[in-house]
Amino acid sequence: MIGLIGIVIIFVMVFGGYTLAGGKLGIILKSLPFEMIMIGGAALGAFVLGSDVAGIKHTLKDMGKVFKGPKWKPKDYSDLLCLLFELIRIARSNPVALEEHIENPKDSSIFSKYPRIGADKEAVALICDTLRSASMNYDDPHQVEEVLEKRIEANLHDSMHSTHALQTIADGLPALGIVAAVLGVIKTMGAIDQPPEVLGKMIGGALVGTFLGVFLAYGLVGPFAVRLKSVVEEDAHFYQLIREVLVANLHQHAPNICIEVGRQNTPGHNRPSFTELEEALKATKGAA
Repeated sequence: MIGLIGIVIIFVMVFGGYTLAGGKLGIILKSLPFEMIMIGGAALGAFVLGSDVAGIKHTLKDMGKVFKGPKWKPKDYSDLLCLLFELIRIARSNPVALEEHIENPKDSSIFSKYPRIGADKEAVALICDTLRSASMNYDDPHQVEEVLEKRIEANLHDSMHSTHALQTIADGLPALGIVAAVLGVIKTMGAIDQPPEVLGKMIGGALVGTFLGVFLAYGLVGPFAVRLKSVVEEDAHFYQLIREVLVANLHQHAPNICIEVGRQNTPGHNRPSFTELEEALKATKGAA
């Protein structure tokens, strides 16, 4: 919703200010379709040329994140801490019983309590792979932390593909706008024998290309890239929290301490208070 509000503000302020200053929208509207075909078409072609099919699909899918915002909400962070608490507690008290949850998480009674987390393949894999490794005596906290860090970094790098693609398009749009403007000037020079009022309109139409390229770059596509990067980085905190809690577990801290480490490493606007988390954990213990 906030994204749509931002777009409305951009258009109202730019075109509203132009109109109030005495500008006429007619020449812009008349040239807009043709300039958009040249600039937008060239930008789209360059994007397709520089991407593979998977990258194109990834970028198109991620565009929705600009408006939807981060995937993980405050309740999801609280649920994740409760999920990890249950798994760690079982791992400490009965390691054999833990196997049914980490080997087949789809049928796990614990994972089924948290369907949003259970539906995320990477979160489930990160949890299960780490707990499985610990059960196989690969439990050096520093080595595991390094492995998890590299895995999370690799996933974040892959998730950033859409951001890089959009930023590349934004960087190229002003130049493409100049290309469209130059073509407009060439067209004008071909009609140099026309009256001044005709030439004025043709030159104005050519300048629409420069305007459109800069406007799209800094008013829409660039902010889209920035917003998408912010969303991707915030969602990455969810997986970093998993790393922090499971590494704390390998250091043999008490389950409650492991969860508190995770709570402290949760982004402030998503972090449950100590009391809220304590009540959630009590409810989890009671259900068990």
